[in-house]
Formats: sequence, structure tokens, C-alpha cells
Amino acid sequence: MNFETVIYEKIEGVAKVVLNRAEVMNAINAKMLMELAEAFKVAGRDEDVRVVVLTGAGKAFSSGMDFRLLEEIGKMGLSELYEATRLAQGIYSQIESLEKPVIAAVNGPALGGGLELALVCDLRIASENAIFGLPEVAVGIVPDLAGCQRLPRIVGLGKAKELVMTARLIDAREAERIGLVNRVVPHDRLEGEVFLTAKAIMMNSPLAVSLSKKILNLSFNVDMESLLDYTALAQRVCVQNEDVPGRVREYVRRLKGS
Repeated sequence: MNFETVIYEKIEGVAKVVLNRAEVMNAINAKMLMELAEAFKVAGRDEDVRVVVLTGAGKAFSSGMDFRLLEEIGKMGLSELYEATRLAQGIYSQIESLEKPVIAAVNGPALGGGLELALVCDLRIASENAIFGLPEVAVGIVPDLAGCQRLPRIVGLGKAKELVMTARLIDAREAERIGLVNRVVPHDRLEGEVFLTAKAIMMNSPLAVSLSKKILNLSFNVDMESLLDYTALAQRVCVQNEDVPGRVREYVRRLKGS
């Protein structure tokens, strides 16, 4: 798969998507947005891919939107700006709604739109070198890629307001403490830890993992009764899967061996 701003590779059932503009700390431009959308479409359609890992080349995950793109946006008419923003939001939502689990391997700074990109992933595993923040208000704009919506769902409303309104940057350990990342590992162990997590997910039923992700994503948006009904329907689909009895026996065997 040939892209200009993104590297796409597949390793033993894991699709690895790498933001590849290391010279500008993987700042996101229009080209990268479109290539990200295409890379995740490819991963979603590939039946051999069970988990997707998103990371950055070089020393950063992503420093956010490219300043040159911001300058271009500043020259747009209001209607054009609205449409461009909604397009970018749609690409982020596309990644979030992918049926397969997505793990962010945060190898360095994840700022602004870069942090908002990490927020659409299901899990975030961070290097000790990672830094996080939504500094948009410092330059007179707002986080517009759903950072103000996704961040409070992960860290709570009060902490999200603090981070957004102060534009404060936090290190990996604080991010772990407030629940922004699942865990922090030494930088040289990041890739190994991420792939171990991917392998742990891949041991489970792809259908059950996919439906569980869907239920979890709906949990903030759908009333309890509707979500319970959806869950009951999902369970009907799962139990018809022919591999359930074998998986039950294998799980019992693993429990007895532990």
C-alpha cells in the first residue's frame, strides 16, 4: 500500500498505520487526513486484519494540525471552513467506528488534533516520552475534532475542562493517573507491549470483540433499555457462532492450567 504521508503494513494479523511526517512531528495536513481514511478502510475490509495499531514515525505521535493547514483554513469562507471541519470530524469518527480494535501506540507528543486522534482509538499505550495536551485555546481556537466530547468521557468532565481551558500539557505518568492512557511503558518496550496487547485481543472471538466494542461505544449515547435490547440481539448472533463450544472448552482448559 503506497501512501505519501502514512505507512501501512500488516504483521501477523495486525495492521500498523504510521503517521509519516517525522520532519514536522507528524503534523496532520489534508493529504494525511485523506490517506488515514483510506488506510483504515483497507484495514477494515481485510479479513486477515484483527487489530489496528496507530503510531507516529520518529519522536512524535502527532503535534496536531499542520500550521500551514491552519493558515489555509483561516483564509476560507465560513461555509467552506464548516465543511472542511465536518470532513475532518467524519474521518476521525470513521476510525472510532471501525469494527476492529484500534490501539494507539503513543511514542511521543500527542497534541491538539494529534491527541484527538489518539482519543478515537480504543486503547492508548504510551511511551514514557509521551506528552499530551489540547492547547487550542492558547492560539485562539477550540478543539474541533471532538476532543471536548471524547476527553471528558475518558477522564471526567472536571479534568477535561482543566486541560482544555488551561491548555496545559501533561506527561505520560499524569496521563496514566487520570485514565487518559491505559498504561505507560519504557520507550524501548512500547512496540512490544502494544503487540502483546494486540495478540491478547486476537486470542478472543473476532465477532464477540467487534460487537462488544460497538456496545461500549454506544454506552454514552443510547439509553439503557435500548442498549440492553441491542446487547441481547448481539448475544443471539454470538451464540450461533459455531466456534463457541470450542472456545468454552479452551477457556476452561486455560483456567485450569493457570
